[in-house]
Amino acid sequence: MNRPDTHGHARQGFLLGAAAYGLWGVLPIYFKALRAIDSVDIVAHRIVWSIPVLAGLLSFTNGWSEVREALRNRRAVIMLTITALLIGVNWLLYVYAVNSGHILAGSLGYYLNPLANVLLGRVILKERLHWLQWAAVALAAAGISALAIGALGQLWISLTLCVSFATYGLLRKIAPVDAVAGLAIETGILFPLAAVWLIWDLAAGNAIFGNSTMDIVLIAGAGLVTAIPLLLFTAAAKRLRYSTLGMLQFLAPTLQFLLAVLIYGEPFTTAHAIAFGSIWTALALYVIALVRHARASVTLPE
Repeated sequence: MNRPDTHGHARQGFLLGAAAYGLWGVLPIYFKALRAIDSVDIVAHRIVWSIPVLAGLLSFTNGWSEVREALRNRRAVIMLTITALLIGVNWLLYVYAVNSGHILAGSLGYYLNPLANVLLGRVILKERLHWLQWAAVALAAAGISALAIGALGQLWISLTLCVSFATYGLLRKIAPVDAVAGLAIETGILFPLAAVWLIWDLAAGNAIFGNSTMDIVLIAGAGLVTAIPLLLFTAAAKRLRYSTLGMLQFLAPTLQFLLAVLIYGEPFTTAHAIAFGSIWTALALYVIALVRHARASVTLPE
């Protein structure tokens, strides 16, 4: 009797996840426009400017009670402190990768992340995979290995991005807190560090708001740029199997990959070509497996 609701919940999660990863996929355009500003300053601005956005969302959705409830839960506070540090590291390293000309290394990290999600989903959440899904994972791993061989110098960027975000996603999935409230608490935990850094940097005479009116406008939008995709992601994580969410994530690094090669002129090697083909073939296999599973689970109404 509950299957239609369950399938509708999953479809909603799929759309939310696709929107989140699509926005993350084009995020390098935003950071490239701010390359005159130091990477640490950009991340600090993202945190600071997210506070009013999230406060407004909490007021609009009457979510302050969720925040208070979460803060009374010791387990939730510990988990959100860890996730705040993880997402802070992830943001900082990704902005550095984009503005130092290593978008492909960042894209490799996010290509690796779905495999980490599948592994975490299988080992920790005890999710089961069909043999076709395992074949997809193996094929994607082979493609990513080709990328790794061709990008050993920046592999540390890729691995750190992968581990930090995969762990973040897992903890946010199991944390006993709503998406908006959880992100608000994470941002609140990071806010003092970000604010102190910007004040110190401003006192040192650095141009923390850039050198043009456009820089100021883009910085002012940092809260929306930061909050919207994360809210979409955490909402999707509550509705989808973690392994499914992981495979959906191929959308973001593919967009980043195309931006790096076609727009910003980063080298496209034979290893990249092999990996690109392998990963999208793997994604096709995984989607076929999901469709077969969905059809097999459909039952006639009583």
